[in-house]
Amino acid sequence: MTSDSELLRTQDKQHLWHPFTPQQRWTTGTPLIIERARGAELIDSDGRAYIDGVSSLWTNVHGHGHPRIDEAVRQQLDRLAHSTMLGLTHPEAIHLATELVSIAPEGLTRVFYSDSGSTATDIAIKMAYQAQQQRGETQRTRFMTLQDAYHGDTLGAVSVGGIKTFHELFRPLLFDAIIAPAPLSPGGDEEEEALNTALQMIYRHGAELAGIIVEPLVQGAAGMKMHSWRFIQRLVDAAREVGALVVADEVAVGFGRTGSMFAMEQVGRAPDLLCLAKGISGGYLPLAATLASEAVYEAFLGAPSENRQFFHGHTYTGNPLACAAARASLRVFDEERTLEHVRRLSVHFASALDALLGEVQWVTAVRQCGVMIGIDIAYPDGPAPPDCGHRIAMACRNHGAIIRPLGNTIVLNPPLSLTLEEAERLVSATRSGILEVMNP
Repeated sequence: MTSDSELLRTQDKQHLWHPFTPQQRWTTGTPLIIERARGAELIDSDGRAYIDGVSSLWTNVHGHGHPRIDEAVRQQLDRLAHSTMLGLTHPEAIHLATELVSIAPEGLTRVFYSDSGSTATDIAIKMAYQAQQQRGETQRTRFMTLQDAYHGDTLGAVSVGGIKTFHELFRPLLFDAIIAPAPLSPGGDEEEEALNTALQMIYRHGAELAGIIVEPLVQGAAGMKMHSWRFIQRLVDAAREVGALVVADEVAVGFGRTGSMFAMEQVGRAPDLLCLAKGISGGYLPLAATLASEAVYEAFLGAPSENRQFFHGHTYTGNPLACAAARASLRVFDEERTLEHVRRLSVHFASALDALLGEVQWVTAVRQCGVMIGIDIAYPDGPAPPDCGHRIAMACRNHGAIIRPLGNTIVLNPPLSLTLEEAERLVSATRSGILEVMNP
């Protein structure tokens, strides 16, 4: 008799198509079916528990099944599950927008909702372009992005992306962006050289730039590439000098992951447009927001006959259930002093990762910003085979942790609510997975 898990695996292989997944390898393996979750743990269909080492793709903030967020969604379900925001509004969208503006970098006063990081980025690109056009800056038609950038998978977001593995195939479909260099690690000669080159490019192309787009402090999908606050600050100042708008993509780094609510707080500059998603709802429901300055918003004002409005929208824009989850998540940040805990957790991780770097010869570098961690794997005399990261991730499951690598960089990015003991378990499982694969 076929078990429920076996039947589900069979049906998955027959009918599902998974994102960013080599399907041929998937269909020859044994899919892990996650059935339940609690706190920082995921529980599979056979009852085994794993630390959620990547917070369900960098989204979960306060742990799975948080009672405050659960209750907020239940209460909202009794009132309103969904209503369009095209020509209508609702209380949860209004309240959340007010709360987001109150904690966002100064000067961001308007909130445009969507449902994913990619759409938040596409909206920011279109807003920046249309605002420049309607200000009379019709020559401003280009965007500058950073090397190895990742801003999402819709075509506008891919156009400002720079990861060849993900993006190169689609180049004929995309608009042409200006790509500036970015360092692997903060500080040092590499960052200084990258900064000087990027500044030269901003000044050279300044008259045609509608905007620049950056992932402040951490380029997550690039393999946890990191740069200093000064790097972004100088780019922002140069963009302002030449009249380009600044788009900060905080889809991955926002909501506490770098140690502050938003990474741009550490930069000390406010963008003209801010992209938010992933952790905005606490990791509960699809929701995104693009925040804009009043100056950007005013470029869209005019009589209906002028057609200056923003021609963009999504069916589930500002979904009330998602907005209710997001508002509850923001309350939990205050009630549980989440950012204070993240700072303690970051220090604890740093100590454990230093030990890992010193003890395991195949760990060649560790990069950390808040709870965002990249661990590079290589042989002492050269690069490891390209599938090492995948095999290590699979091995970590045997030791009670779910992680997802980027190439041969092991990525850790757990829920912000992770306890110090759970952090030790996560690093220990990662160490065991590395040893199991690299020293069988």
